[in-house]
Amino acid sequence: MATTDPHGLTEGQASWPPLDARRAAGLVVLRNYLAYRSAWKLFVTGFLEPLLYLFSIGIGVGQLIDVFEFNGQPIPYAEFVAPGLLAASAFNGAMMDSTFGVFFKLKYNKLYDSMLATPLTTTDVARGEIAWGLLRGSTYSAMFLLVMVSMGLVSSWWALLALPATVLIGFAFAAVFMAVTTWFRTWQDFDKITLVQLPLFLFSATFFPITAFDGWLRWVVEATPLYRGVVLCRELTTGAVTSASAVSVVYLLVMGVVGLAIVRRRLDSLLLT
Repeated sequence: MATTDPHGLTEGQASWPPLDARRAAGLVVLRNYLAYRSAWKLFVTGFLEPLLYLFSIGIGVGQLIDVFEFNGQPIPYAEFVAPGLLAASAFNGAMMDSTFGVFFKLKYNKLYDSMLATPLTTTDVARGEIAWGLLRGSTYSAMFLLVMVSMGLVSSWWALLALPATVLIGFAFAAVFMAVTTWFRTWQDFDKITLVQLPLFLFSATFFPITAFDGWLRWVVEATPLYRGVVLCRELTTGAVTSASAVSVVYLLVMGVVGLAIVRRRLDSLLLT
């Protein structure tokens, strides 16, 4: 005759220890780390695109510009461009795993179905995947920030907050991109990501000041999420901090929280019904 333990489980049944939110998300992150451990070169090369932009435009074009002004203080053009590319590094890193990786796990190898057969919930899966996306973006940004420091493109102690700022940027974009990906049905849908990614980058005021735009176009650019990340990183690395940084922090935080909520609801709809 089977005996029953204090938790109501009969002898031979597995007893799962309770998982708090941090540990549950950490398990998802750990799984991704183990899966990517043999592909570590992706994390080394992932920041090369913004680095090439820095050398070609920031340094190359910068040789043609004598004085460049930001928030009333003259700075080298490369010092103006570099923090924008720092934000773009976080943006690119967060996008990769939160789109292609999530789609493959959701639609093809059904990884999330397996996860939900454990004590993990859809909220845990959402938090873990978004945490992994922001970690990848933060890794790219950390490497790029080291390059900036070594090249003398950081001129303020405020730059100590630049890395936490890129974590926030990664969180915001990872959450939103993952939410959008839950509506994708085929790989062709990823053309829409490219359609959004390129304009966001080109019109983020990375290579020119926002004052280059007038009227309604300037308002549109200032409302885009990558621009908010660029402003935040640029003000921190140059020390020309204004209220725009506070606006950017609130903007990106709300963006990430809303994205996380949508992801959880979408996973509930796709996996639990």
